[in-house]
Amino acid sequence: MKLMDFLVPDAIEPNLKSTTKTDSIKELVALLKNANVISDAEAASKVVLDREQLGTTGIGEGIAVPHGKSEAVDKLVAAFGRSEKGVDFDAIDGQPANLLFLLVAPVDSTGPHLMALARISRLLKNRDFRTNLMNAESKSDILKIFESQ
Repeated sequence: MKLMDFLVPDAIEPNLKSTTKTDSIKELVALLKNANVISDAEAASKVVLDREQLGTTGIGEGIAVPHGKSEAVDKLVAAFGRSEKGVDFDAIDGQPANLLFLLVAPVDSTGPHLMALARISRLLKNRDFRTNLMNAESKSDILKIFESQ
């Protein structure tokens, strides 16, 4: 599975404005709504926030991968946001998240959802990949980095 199979190019934000976990999730969901790949932003935000209550998706090293399953999507979709300041995601290493991937999958989608989470985790564990994302100057630069994977 390739990242571009589920990452929505119009749902990339190089300068997240949100400073809290809840607001950043809502901001990323809004990107998907604005890209017309999600039917109900409120419902999608709720499932992702509910999933977050089960345990943090802040996986450390400046990375968070909030996710959930919702009837608001027909297929697996993802948004990406970069926060220069970082967002407190209660990460396992205590560090703020700068690189946030938000995944929303259909309710009956288990395989693709897990494959996407694994793919994102593998990519973001690469220090050079993270550094390139943090140093990218624009949305188009970020998109090129993702397309190269």
